[in-house]
Amino acid sequence: MRLWHEQLIDKLPRQQLLGQHRELAALRGNGWGKKHATVDYVFQYSPYKLFQFHQLVMKEMQSRGYKPDSKWQDPCYRGKTVPAYEQLTPVALTKPIYPEHNAEYLKECLDNLAGKGIEIKL
Repeated sequence: MRLWHEQLIDKLPRQQLLGQHRELAALRGNGWGKKHATVDYVFQYSPYKLFQFHQLVMKEMQSRGYKPDSKWQDPCYRGKTVPAYEQLTPVALTKPIYPEHNAEYLKECLDNLAGKGIEIKL
């Protein structure tokens, strides 16, 4: 499981973009707080930041003609099997959304994609 660097979202191939949506949905649901080496940093922040990142991914999906379930546009929604948050306080949108998404992380993501045979030029 990985969150791609946000600079890559609009350049990801279909499979990685749709996979990112699935992973974000899982993290927003039962995956919230469950240890995973590559995404543990998200748990240091409000779940609202994960919602903001998910919005970025869904916007790109919609620009490509995909129709993610509109329920995910609600920051309190956590999926079909997890009760919604009763209230989730909005946090300011930062750029990048996660400070961990720095130049080093971008290179790590590009190298990961290259290992899958996917070359992305920025």
